[in-house]
Formats: sequence, C-alpha cells, structure tokens
Amino acid sequence: MPADPAPGDAVPVHAAPVNSATVHAAPVADAPVGPRASLAALREDTLALVRGLDRDVAAIVEARRDANSDDEHDPEGATLAFERSQSDAMIHEARARLDDIDAAVARLDAGTYGRCEACGERIPAGRLEIRPAARRCVAHA
Repeated sequence: MPADPAPGDAVPVHAAPVNSATVHAAPVADAPVGPRASLAALREDTLALVRGLDRDVAAIVEARRDANSDDEHDPEGATLAFERSQSDAMIHEARARLDDIDAAVARLDAGTYGRCEACGERIPAGRLEIRPAARRCVAHA
C-alpha cells in the first residue's frame, strides 16, 4: 500500500479516458448573473414582446380592412377595436420598459446602478434581482 503523500508533494491524478460521447456540460442554473447580463436578457425579452405585439396589431389592421367599417352595427367591430387598443397599450408599456432598461444600463456605466434615486441608499440585491431596472428602493418605489 503506498504511503500518504507529504504536504506539498504532487499527487498523481488518475482519470478515466474521456470522449465526447460521455461528457455533457450541464448548464449552471444557479450561477450568479451580473446586472448587465440580466438587463440584456430583459431587453431581448422585451424586444421580442414588442415584435410579437407589432405582428398582432398588423393582423388586427388587416382584419379591419376586410371587415365591415360600420363598427356600431358590426359585432366583430368592437372586438377588433378593443384588441387594437389593448395591443397598443401593451406596446406602449413595453417601450417604456425598454427606456427603463436603457436608463439602468446608463446607470451601470456611470457607476450609480443599485442606488436609490430618491435617498441614495443601496437598493437591496433581491429587489434588483427581480427588477433589474429598478431606480428606487422599496421605501421610495
């Protein structure tokens, strides 16, 4: 039986042969994500939402083009108008979120990200994790 190595001695490592069929890199789901990456992901998700809503509005406009123009007596007219209004409101909200994300990136660049704009105190990490573009602490939200 070999003797235990002395402190500082090199210890040989014996590994089984590795091939591409046996190695699978598992994603690290719990790895911490920095604020810049969180903001970039949120921005990409929001842009995808805007693109989808733009397609919805285009489909509604197309449906209106083919529909009766008398909304008052057309049972589908009110529904199309409501859907268009809802989609427009959601697009407006998503674009405002993009503005908030861009402002958060600017704060990152300026070194003020994570500070409450009202009191100057640090915004808790948990709040920033959930709302990466947060400008204010919970007390001033």
